[in-house]
Amino acid sequence: MGKEGELNLKSVFLPFLSTSHIIPLVDMARLFAIHGIDVTIITTPGNATVFQKSVDLDSSRGRSIRTHLVNFPAAQVGLPPGIEAFNVDTPPEMAPRIYMGLAILQPCFEQLFHDLRPDFIVTDMFHPWTVEAAAKLRIPRIMFHGASYLARSAAHAVEQYAPHLAAKSDSDRFVLPGLPERLEMTRLQLPDWLRSPNQYTELMKTIKESEKKSYGSLFNSFYDLESAYYEHYKGVMGTKSWGIGPVSLWANQDASDKAARGYAKEEDEEEEEGWHKWLNTKAKSSVLYVSFGSMNKFPYSQLVEIAHALEDSGKDFIWVVRKNDGVGEGEKFLEEFEKKVKESKKGYLIWGWAPQLLILENPAIGGLVTHCGWNTVVESVNAGLPMVTWPLFAEQFYNEKLVVDVLKIGVSVGAKEWRNWNQFGSEVVKREDIGNAIGVMMSEESEELRRRAKTLSDAAKRAIQNGGSSHNNMKELIRELNQIKLSKAHQTSSTP
Repeated sequence: MGKEGELNLKSVFLPFLSTSHIIPLVDMARLFAIHGIDVTIITTPGNATVFQKSVDLDSSRGRSIRTHLVNFPAAQVGLPPGIEAFNVDTPPEMAPRIYMGLAILQPCFEQLFHDLRPDFIVTDMFHPWTVEAAAKLRIPRIMFHGASYLARSAAHAVEQYAPHLAAKSDSDRFVLPGLPERLEMTRLQLPDWLRSPNQYTELMKTIKESEKKSYGSLFNSFYDLESAYYEHYKGVMGTKSWGIGPVSLWANQDASDKAARGYAKEEDEEEEEGWHKWLNTKAKSSVLYVSFGSMNKFPYSQLVEIAHALEDSGKDFIWVVRKNDGVGEGEKFLEEFEKKVKESKKGYLIWGWAPQLLILENPAIGGLVTHCGWNTVVESVNAGLPMVTWPLFAEQFYNEKLVVDVLKIGVSVGAKEWRNWNQFGSEVVKREDIGNAIGVMMSEESEELRRRAKTLSDAAKRAIQNGGSSHNNMKELIRELNQIKLSKAHQTSSTP
């Protein structure tokens, strides 16, 4: 056990019910266990399947980590069994019912905090009520942010200064004020809740208020990746914050960890053998990896454009697709396209979940086409890979600014319109635009892009080593938490 855990600190981690939030927070929980902290992760049975293999592996290594399951009240809120997460398969009309189920579980979670007697809790930003729950127990609540420091800084700038209101049209560019660098956006690239207030606007206000009352926040980031925004964010929020990333690199250093991370499927081994064998026949840095995350689906018209762009690029590619992509005609189109590229040996389609960490570290991969989800951006940086950026929803347009304008390790397809995660949106990016971006990224002229990506990859590895920025942040946070526990113990012992 690490020295940092010498006071036998106990913690509880509460992830949100969404794969893209669960995976990095569980990686963080596992890091705390590596550092000698006792860890309990609370979630529902369906969501536990995303990470239980990883927790079991850690537990078998003697780490003090476990999952506490709470049944999701599906029947109570009129949901079929198994629908208990926000992801690509969640029908839009069922999303409000999942929120209802989460509200029903709140007293149960709160009782568990009381019964498990943790010294601190780490909870997702979408559980703002936990700051009051922690205050009642007189313990620190640390908030997990699933975004980048730049994204949170940019959102804060828009909320505070409303620069988009001065733009003449939805497509007019405006500067995000008060940031370390000059970054421009359009109204259409902003989340709808920032353009015109709705229920989500109120939720985000509540989240921000809860962050200010929290002990601090944790980000899956590291100092050399976005140092200016790390300092800026702490300044504008006036709160403590620790970047302890890249968590996927730190918590998953063995091949067994990388393979276990994510959904457990019966066909995993057979599927892995397929893509692995195919990749190993390809030249170094020659293959394009195309994936749009765990929450996206495209209409048929967009799938056709992507397929043509990939074929016309002349590059070998792995494309992660989903059964409900395009709905009906889209699935049929993808099946036919798969047959075609299998015959030509130019492409390989993975249906559903892909073991992204294992794929990205394969020497044959030369770059990505990505939606700019923060987990994927960080994992691409770890692997030292340049990106073709295609933001879709959430904070992804801000992340594109970091990748393309600040770090200069990406090429944009020119996506113009933000949309909700469970809707198609009206924009169809044309094959020519996709193809042009791929052409630039995979060309010999992109050497500077690759050099910068490789430099960041080296910095990512240094950050988690002894004396690295993230390693130091983790030690400092645990030292503070130990001190808080020690002070409480002294107060208790000195009370007559």
